[in-house]
Amino acid sequence: MAYPGYGAPQGGFPGMQQDPLYGYFAAVAGQDGQISADELQQCLTQSGMSGSYKPFSHEACRLMINMLDRDMTGTMGFHEFKELSQVLNGWKATFVSYDRDHSGSVEGHEMQQAITTMGFNLSPQAMNCIMKRYSVNGKIHFDEFVSCCVRLRALTDQFRRRDTSHSGNATFQYDDFIQVTMNI
Repeated sequence: MAYPGYGAPQGGFPGMQQDPLYGYFAAVAGQDGQISADELQQCLTQSGMSGSYKPFSHEACRLMINMLDRDMTGTMGFHEFKELSQVLNGWKATFVSYDRDHSGSVEGHEMQQAITTMGFNLSPQAMNCIMKRYSVNGKIHFDEFVSCCVRLRALTDQFRRRDTSHSGNATFQYDDFIQVTMNI
């Protein structure tokens, strides 16, 4: 019989019920204690993590699951959801701090500053690629900002695993490269 969480007893681990996030998670999780991208979208909307912005897209939710899906199930357990909420709160704070006109979007120069603040050192050419992919009329909305952050984090993590000498260079076999880029 499957229980919520990672082998948690029925009702979750002690103290889990006191976590305000657990109620949102449990409301959409099935008997297996896991949530899909559709359920994550519902959970993030109900919990208010998307803030006053529109709900996250299904694609953004799928990317968020992939970013933290260490067991490769395509779903997310409560502990992964809790980790995601912490990451999202950080990205949201960064986004809000650079959305100075409170328009719900950031422009190219604000996006560059936000990405730099998060520790990514990207070339103007890489920033141009980001703007082409994620902006509409030169503006990046919160949902797309999160999608970009997920991809940057996941790609950076994959790169670091292969940059064993910490030299800023990594070697990928073609099939490995395709797996990494298609999964993110």
